[in-house]
Amino acid sequence: MSAIDTFLYLSPMAIGVSMPILAASLGGLFSERSGVVNIGLEGQMLVGAFAASYVSVRLYPAIGAAAFWLSLPVAMAVALLFSALHAVACVSLNANHVISGTAINMLAAAFTVFFSRTVTGSGVIDVRGGIMRYTFPGLSNIPVLGKILFTDTYHTTWLILFLLLASWFMLYKTSFGLGLRSCGENPHAANAAGISVTKYRYVGVLLSGALSGLGGAVYALCFDKGFTGSIYGLGFLALASLIFGRWNPWGILGSTVFFGYASTVANVATVMPAFAKFPTVLLKVFPYVATLLVLVFFSRTSAAPKAAGEAFDKDKH
Repeated sequence: MSAIDTFLYLSPMAIGVSMPILAASLGGLFSERSGVVNIGLEGQMLVGAFAASYVSVRLYPAIGAAAFWLSLPVAMAVALLFSALHAVACVSLNANHVISGTAINMLAAAFTVFFSRTVTGSGVIDVRGGIMRYTFPGLSNIPVLGKILFTDTYHTTWLILFLLLASWFMLYKTSFGLGLRSCGENPHAANAAGISVTKYRYVGVLLSGALSGLGGAVYALCFDKGFTGSIYGLGFLALASLIFGRWNPWGILGSTVFFGYASTVANVATVMPAFAKFPTVLLKVFPYVATLLVLVFFSRTSAAPKAAGEAFDKDKH
């Protein structure tokens, strides 16, 4: 199999894997653009994966495959409510953002496994079928792009790409986006202009929870076929994608696709002759080594919002 054939073969899976990461990265973008650092993306994805799996299992006997689609907004709502803990801690109580995010990750792991064992007797929720792949007739015959984008794809891929476009429009073409970004760059100037920094930061964190919950739900229903007690570090890859993409929606898209391909290579390397000459261990750790290298090299020229991670007190200037 040639290099091009290998690339085309891996592309549908890689694009699919990158979409949950993209959703969580967009969530992190809203939070950090408002000035709240959110390393709790992993925990929020985990809550979304649990909620979607539980709802799917409960509703599937009654409504069939429609249960998977109904579980997505439920997962977003549950993760949104869970992210409110981070918003209260960071925005209202002026807690350290990193410590709060770490606590969110730990609480999510404990919360989801506890409730999973309560309702199923184990830490696993198996989903029958899950969201299936789909090949678009006609479009799949387009040279190269047809194989990459329209063959064995998920409908959720197009949902998340639509959310990417909507996020870009919201952040850069609306007064809401201008207000949100001003809160992350100079909250005191935003406050002086009559913008409620507290409100915008709450909204940013809550949007972060909803989008991360969607990412976790999509991964659970498309790839894991249920809740397994882990999201396998995808939340941290989403955070790395946010940094690699320089807090810009289109940069984030490119970085998540990169990590999607890296993760796919790591998962299928052992069964593909094209990667037989590479040590298996090296391929397995490649996505995580790439993450560390990205953080080392791109953090030097960080384009992060200037006030990200800083507490805001409107009575102090």
